[in-house]
Amino acid sequence: MKTIRYKLLFLSAFICLILSAQENKPFPKVEEMHNRKWQFIIERAKLTQAEADATLPVFMEYEKALWSFHGKNAEVFRSIKDKLKDSNFNYSDINDRYVEMGMIQAQMFKNYHLKLRKILTPETLFRYYKAEREFKRELLQDLKDRPQHGKRPHNQEPE
Repeated sequence: MKTIRYKLLFLSAFICLILSAQENKPFPKVEEMHNRKWQFIIERAKLTQAEADATLPVFMEYEKALWSFHGKNAEVFRSIKDKLKDSNFNYSDINDRYVEMGMIQAQMFKNYHLKLRKILTPETLFRYYKAEREFKRELLQDLKDRPQHGKRPHNQEPE
């Protein structure tokens, strides 16, 4: 009888450990995110194999450029974080940089669009963009619902 209790206790602890590890799993790598997003788009936009094969290089080029762009800008803004305490900080320059980033990103998207519209029909391209938006929405929802290593979710009251 005692052995059964110990086995059940051990099994319960093991299951709890697995469940907590799954909840706090690390963010996927960039390549995994590209692949997840691509599979999501193929499925939701109902791309044919020929459309998917023709679109994949354009998708990957844009995704890699976008992630690189965001990475470089994140570094810039991280380096500025400490300088914000300086009373002589030039907010005008950083605001201009922020707007410039938005304009560059918009131009990147326009170039992406021009390439995609040579490959996909207008209706398929519409479904493609809709699938991209849905992926972002679901990803944000997943991040919102994910417990953050020792932090409570934002919608949970403190105990």
